[in-house]
Amino acid sequence: MTTALDRAVELLDRALGYTRVVLADVTDRQLDHSTPCAGWSLEDLLRHMEDALDAFTEAASGVIGVSGPRPASTRVGVLHEKACALLGAWSRAEPAAVAVGDLELASPVLVAAAALEITVHGWDVGQATGHGARIPEDLARALLPVAGRLVDPTDRGVRFARPRPTAADAPYDARLLAFLGRHLTGPPGRVRGNRDTGPGVAS
Repeated sequence: MTTALDRAVELLDRALGYTRVVLADVTDRQLDHSTPCAGWSLEDLLRHMEDALDAFTEAASGVIGVSGPRPASTRVGVLHEKACALLGAWSRAEPAAVAVGDLELASPVLVAAAALEITVHGWDVGQATGHGARIPEDLARALLPVAGRLVDPTDRGVRFARPRPTAADAPYDARLLAFLGRHLTGPPGRVRGNRDTGPGVAS
């Protein structure tokens, strides 16, 4: 029988597949490029993604240790290795919930959150390199309700900018990115990042 955790891990697999393709375009000379995340260079974003992969992998043991940021050298190859380790860990893991400090999160919720973060930051990387692929419609469609459950008004102005308007019939990737405060520009059928990483842009 397929469980909620199985479905979340499958979503995570799709998110990692999308982001691995985007990471293939990263070069050393792009590391100082700006990203849609306020005040973050591409190098900053890659370091954040590495730390996030570590935390989500650790969560497969049932506990995430809460500590301050740590210095880390960022390599795209390391991100690929950690992405594989993350998927492998959750493919074997069966914790019903994960302790994050004093809080407990249901495992399917945490894994779906990982899929959301990995996908959207993958898109951010693509905007920084100028070679980003659009988020696949089926992946964006699955992640839109995840974002709706996980992002609440208290996150706005701290972790995310205000939602941006989109047409009711906009593609799912445009709706997902706009909900998360990403600035969408360009002709119909294309989604591009805002090169102005001013205050309030989502991180």
